[in-house]
Amino acid sequence: MTKQPEKAWFGDTEVTPDEKTQKVLDVFHNVANKYDIMNDVMSGGLHRLWKDRLIRMIRPRKDYAYLDVAGGTGDIAFRLRKATSPKTSITVSDINESMLSVGRDRALDRGYIEGFEWVTGNAESLPFPDNTYDVYTIAFGLRNVTHIDQALRDAVRVLKPGGRFFCLEFSHVNDPFLSKLYDSYSSHLIPKMGEWIANDTQSYQYLVESIRRFPKRHTLERYMKEAGFIRTKSTPLNLGVVCIHEGWVA
Repeated sequence: MTKQPEKAWFGDTEVTPDEKTQKVLDVFHNVANKYDIMNDVMSGGLHRLWKDRLIRMIRPRKDYAYLDVAGGTGDIAFRLRKATSPKTSITVSDINESMLSVGRDRALDRGYIEGFEWVTGNAESLPFPDNTYDVYTIAFGLRNVTHIDQALRDAVRVLKPGGRFFCLEFSHVNDPFLSKLYDSYSSHLIPKMGEWIANDTQSYQYLVESIRRFPKRHTLERYMKEAGFIRTKSTPLNLGVVCIHEGWVA
């Protein structure tokens, strides 16, 4: 089994796994109401295109059952609804009740009364039966999970045979020059944006540091295979700023 050191780090601070879980909860309690605005600012709006690309890669079917993990604000779930039908089963799970509250409110604003289930749950031990879902998505959430290996194994557990896993996550730019530019931007500007827009420098400093600590895409692919996924694949976007990781359940 590959060693997974990221569970011992909260950004650049060494912590116990329990401390990391609580600190991540605190971060997203703090930023829930400004989370989508900050995504726009940090990515220049590109996160919307990345999420649209994710949905196209899924090729949604209205008769599938979908689980979106760490999806509290509903961005992926609403795209799935738009690509399917009001009768499609879409479950949104998030460890953070503040994020889920934002998502529920956004759903009502869109007139989405049916078809959604909003469930508080930890990605490492989801409160769902085995072999329940056809598609599992997690967008910009896996790097905040304390034990990535456990979350991946639980993803395999809740997916049906033939089910598919999709993870959209920040990754690592391979070109050394561009990597330095990206690192400088994220280190200096994103925490300042957090201060200006959300009055919260520390949370956004963590978000930057968590990207650096997240495994590179080939390492994550190994984690996925060890968890039980087959036909794993990673697709870098925008020179590797983000990556879409895929896997199937046998």
